[in-house]
Amino acid sequence: MAESTYLEGIRQALFEEMERDPNVFCLGEDIGAYGGAFKVTEGLQARFGERRVIDTPISEVAIVGAAAGAAHMGLRPVCEMQFIDFISCAYDMLTNYVATARYRAMLPCPMVVRGPSGGYVRGGPFHSQNPEAAFLHTPGLKIVYPSTVADAKGLLKSAIRDDDCVLFFEHKYLYRRIKEELPPGDHVVPIGKARLAREGRDLSIITYAATVWKALEAAEQLEREDGVSVEVLDLRTLLPMDDEAIVATVRKTNRVLIVHEDTRTGGIAGEITARINEQAFEWLDAPVLRVTAADVPLPYAPSLEDYVLPQTADIVRAARHLARY
Repeated sequence: MAESTYLEGIRQALFEEMERDPNVFCLGEDIGAYGGAFKVTEGLQARFGERRVIDTPISEVAIVGAAAGAAHMGLRPVCEMQFIDFISCAYDMLTNYVATARYRAMLPCPMVVRGPSGGYVRGGPFHSQNPEAAFLHTPGLKIVYPSTVADAKGLLKSAIRDDDCVLFFEHKYLYRRIKEELPPGDHVVPIGKARLAREGRDLSIITYAATVWKALEAAEQLEREDGVSVEVLDLRTLLPMDDEAIVATVRKTNRVLIVHEDTRTGGIAGEITARINEQAFEWLDAPVLRVTAADVPLPYAPSLEDYVLPQTADIVRAARHLARY
């Protein structure tokens, strides 16, 4: 079986779900004839037509609002943000309307808002953001951020079938850089379950998205050079978070390093740390540490972007400190 890229895994999920369910349709800027800014939706309009793959005006709030109305009527829209940074334009619609629709009016909102996220691609401050923490405290939303090809496909299929709104973040650095053979058949990954990416015994790294791969690189280096056995937990779903998996890895290794690409202040690492303190404090042998981006807009210059974003060397340095504590 041929290997697929992360991008192809997402495209396959869209094709398969649109084939399976005629209520699934896509809408977004340039997703039809052009095939999307990153070509994720290439071929969809030719296969399913303009009524199910809809090119929209440049208005994220209109895209999300139209999708919400369609979802209330029994359809399953998949919205593309050309870059996830611009989801901020639809923040009001998502948090004040979509997230509360079931609570206020018993209106299901089976819709997905997906788009390219993250840095490491020299995209500058308007095309490199990770806005997941801005939505983490909003009841009624779900947040998914896969790191592997199989999870990108399987989680998107689950998101499309879910009866609530799912924000589906796709790391653009991974689009064409990682490949794997996809499982055959209807491959579906459940929302809300973390994945143990690497087993270890001395300390745990909890992470998600592109920094999973940097954490795995760091773990290999630490084992090779220091004899430190590192466990890597890939959260995959950020809301709801898999507390059971987090507590299990804390109880196993007693030391925790949280790594994410988003900025430090108000980032998801703080929420994870609070949950560990509440549920697993007695198993900690050291304080929970964080490796994150600096609290600045992401620079365009390659050297400055590398300095601001977490790198493998930063993870190794923090893990060595934690192992010695």
